[in-house]
Amino acid sequence: MTRQWDEASVRRVLRDMFDAAVKSADPRSAVLGHLPERPKGRCVVVGAGKASAAMAAALDEAWPDVDLTGVVVTRYGYAVPAGRIEIIEAAHPVPDAQSLAASGRLLQAVEGLTSDDLVVALISGGGSSLLVAPAGKLTLEDKQAVNQALLASGATISEMNTVRKHLSNVKGGRLAQVAAPARLVTLVISDVPGDDLSEVASGPTVADPTTVREATEIVARYGLQLPAAAIEVLEEGLETPKPGELPVEARLVAAPSKSLEAAADVARCHGITPIILGDALEGEAREMGRVLAGIALSVRQHGSPVRAPAVLLSGGEGTVTIGNQQPGRGGRNTEFLLGLAQALKGASGIWAVAGDTDGIDGSEEAAGAIVVPTTLHRMKAQGLNPNDLLLRHDSFSGFAAIDDLLVTGPTLTNVNDIRAILVLP
Repeated sequence: MTRQWDEASVRRVLRDMFDAAVKSADPRSAVLGHLPERPKGRCVVVGAGKASAAMAAALDEAWPDVDLTGVVVTRYGYAVPAGRIEIIEAAHPVPDAQSLAASGRLLQAVEGLTSDDLVVALISGGGSSLLVAPAGKLTLEDKQAVNQALLASGATISEMNTVRKHLSNVKGGRLAQVAAPARLVTLVISDVPGDDLSEVASGPTVADPTTVREATEIVARYGLQLPAAAIEVLEEGLETPKPGELPVEARLVAAPSKSLEAAADVARCHGITPIILGDALEGEAREMGRVLAGIALSVRQHGSPVRAPAVLLSGGEGTVTIGNQQPGRGGRNTEFLLGLAQALKGASGIWAVAGDTDGIDGSEEAAGAIVVPTTLHRMKAQGLNPNDLLLRHDSFSGFAAIDDLLVTGPTLTNVNDIRAILVLP
């Protein structure tokens, strides 16, 4: 007997898939499952990212009898008590004075250690803006300008991090250099395509395979207008530590691929066939929406590459190229979804959810949104033009007007974006 789906049950399944993806990246269980051998001497905990405070709390609780201290930096609103480990909150996605102060504290914490000591670095997404130690004559204001230029450029997360690493005294393995000769173990919750550990939070404790030349080429490719001090640092050509130059012991404890599998398990429980398209999809968010709409329509109309009921799952990070215009309110997930809705043109039986697993889509208070067959119709009924919303990068406002934002609050973790497009018979 074919199951009859009503709107409430479809929405519930979509939300259950997203919630399962987030739960699979729980920082506590991720840390407890990958604890290193206890040290002979001290244990110093450092960390940066949206999940770092929750990770630190788990480690502090797990090792009550170890001589343990530390400091980690997380986004405003993501702090939790972590016992002996100090938690500092700072700004994301553009750094602030707290980011600068926290980076100094982390570098101080790992100075003067011995080979009997252990440094545990807790690294997760968001750490690139939370850790700021400007190289050369760069100021905080210069670093803020660099971040804003990168965020508006349409560059991929990997390209952004390549530039950031070569303008920093803490990223790209430089924190690890200061920690020597202590043993350094890095526990990583990945939010980057392909789970390259040198990319998460711009790899402060991992050797950097990218070069100053590559960073300079990225600046030229996107026509980035950087402060003079940033150009000067790049022209000096000072390289980050390269593979083979650092003793790297890094462990991937949570990742987008695992979260997509958790969402797939929920789908199977409801008799829905999951197709995981990949955990590293990149590209302009609205165009990604149009491409995935084409696949969903093929499932709906032709039963290819799978027959309905099916769900197309994907992870990764889209980009939103702002250009010179003043942007509206929106993030990469809501822009993806509005592009998807436009391409679907109200096709029946196709629904979708997309959101950032940290609970914040860019800088807004929603993780993302939900698309239903009536999305465009309901926006127009509110006097909104979906084409205009996309042109102004104002997708958040459109979904807010029809009460279809996905609101989770801070999740205390981050394995990047999760997208699910559900196609029903």
